[in-house]
Amino acid sequence: MKVIGIDPGLAATGVGIVWGHGMKVEGYAFGSITTPQSDPLAHRLERIYTKLHTILQREAPDQMIVEDVFSLDKYPQSGITLGKVTGVILLAGCHVGVTIQEIPVREAKQVLTGNGNASKRQLEKAVRHNLRHDQPIRPDHASDALGLALIGLFRQA
Repeated sequence: MKVIGIDPGLAATGVGIVWGHGMKVEGYAFGSITTPQSDPLAHRLERIYTKLHTILQREAPDQMIVEDVFSLDKYPQSGITLGKVTGVILLAGCHVGVTIQEIPVREAKQVLTGNGNASKRQLEKAVRHNLRHDQPIRPDHASDALGLALIGLFRQA
């Protein structure tokens, strides 16, 4: 089974892919799709869509797990922008016919660390542990995306 995890972000969308059977990870890959801040919003969204669509076609995952949109009261515009990014991500997945599930960030943290309020560092450490990866996983968005992919794989066990 191959699962792709996506951590939406306008500046950097994290992408993590894991494959294996049940609780056994046989391999993984990760990275991010970045967009220049100087580009207009529509161009940045198109870049995320196009790059992700290409990855999805090449990798042909069985499932896509996307971090659900959230908004902070302090920064409501960020939530709106994140919703736009998530929209193009869901569209890319739909266009290749992959099964899509959205997972709230607190649920991902709870599953991987045992603490729904875990820090980014704690989450990254848990992802590294599950993958038996010695070095820190950077960027953070890629680590978060790998965590989502792991959840998708483990839930198939």
